[in-house]
Amino acid sequence: MNNPYEILGLKEGASEEEIKKAYRELAKKYHPDQYGNNPLKDLAEDKMRELNEAYDYLLKNAKNSYRNNYSGYDSNSSSNGSYNANYAEIRRDLASGRVSDAEYKLNAMKMRDAEWNYLYGIVMLQKGHMDSAYSYLQQACSLDPNNGEYRDTLNRVSSRNNNYRQSYYRTSRNNDAFECCMQLWCLDSICECFGGDLIGCC
Repeated sequence: MNNPYEILGLKEGASEEEIKKAYRELAKKYHPDQYGNNPLKDLAEDKMRELNEAYDYLLKNAKNSYRNNYSGYDSNSSSNGSYNANYAEIRRDLASGRVSDAEYKLNAMKMRDAEWNYLYGIVMLQKGHMDSAYSYLQQACSLDPNNGEYRDTLNRVSSRNNNYRQSYYRTSRNNDAFECCMQLWCLDSICECFGGDLIGCC
């Protein structure tokens, strides 16, 4: 395979977001479906295959590099500042609705402290996994019982979890409305951590 960076028109060391953006733009241009019976369709298929290989290669390396950066920390090191920066980044992901990104970053970390459990609980909450969310939030409170944010979130989820169980067999419309409310509340809580306010009345 030729240089994957050159194939995607990128400089070496491009970020994961840059890789995805470049791939999307080129895929629109060379996707074979838009060529119909045009003789250039075969060339487009070859180009698309090359783009896919370059994209898969670069994305895999980008994720491995990111994972190595995160897993390089351990609870005995003096990297609390780094961990706090990582957690702040993950909170921004959650506030922006990038739940899968937040989950990936959390899974790449070695330390499982109170903040890790809290944020993972929020991830589970936004994915609709109520029981898992409750377990992680409970663990966060156990590790840091004096944290008001953790305790408040656990209490809210506990009451909503009970309501969720009671209404589980009701119509899907009610469940969808519940999920929507939970996600809005979640995003509002995360936003407030950064001085913002998604829902003015909460």
